[in-house]
Order: sequence, then C-alpha cells, then structure tokens
Amino acid sequence: MAAQSLTSSRSRSSSHGRLLLCFYGEKPVLRISGTKENPGRRFWGCVYFEVQQGCNFFHWVDPETEVEHLEIARIRKKVSTLKSRTKAAEWKLKVVAVLGFFLGGLSLCICCCRIFLKHHNSV
Repeated sequence: MAAQSLTSSRSRSSSHGRLLLCFYGEKPVLRISGTKENPGRRFWGCVYFEVQQGCNFFHWVDPETEVEHLEIARIRKKVSTLKSRTKAAEWKLKVVAVLGFFLGGLSLCICCCRIFLKHHNSV
C-alpha cells in the first residue's frame, strides 16, 4: 500500500479521544493514502511503516464518522437539556398540585364553616 506521511501530532491518535495503539504497542501516525482505491484518504498507520517491518496496523479516519460523532454529542447534549427541563416541569407540576390540593381543602373548610355558621345563626 503506497502512502505518504502527513505531518501531525502523534500524541492523540484519534479525533474522538480514544487512544489507538498499533500491534507493537506504539501510537500510530496519521498518514494519507496514495492508492488508486483510496487516494487522499486519511488513516492511522504503524509508526514503523516504510521505516522497518511494520505491523500492518491501520485505522481509517473517515470525515463521515467524525461528523456522526459530533452529531451524537449534539444529540446527547440536547437529551440532557430536555431531561433537565422535564425534571423542572415535573417539580413545578408537583408544587402546583400540592398548592391546589391545599387551597381546595382550605376552600372546602371555609365553605363548610360558612354553612355551619349560617345554619347555626338561623336556629
């Protein structure tokens, strides 16, 4: 597989935070494919590729995958926000229910007292 090196950092071998290691236990190097099938396609390859006998490790770096990971992160954040809003709405609903029950009970007591007093005063 003909490929050329791309100057980049080897400190993080993945744009998604996962640490990739080749079969020698080394951090792979970001490279660009020079094959007819995948011209210009980026991949992580063994650090020893074309220097000595490499371990044939490679992992494609697909822009589609990167976009999907960004979309997943965006959706997770939205889900988290919606969960927070739902909890807040549930709490407000509980407060309204308790206040409604309390005020309804209080109104019932007041009505009963008025009826009792009205009946008591008429006797």
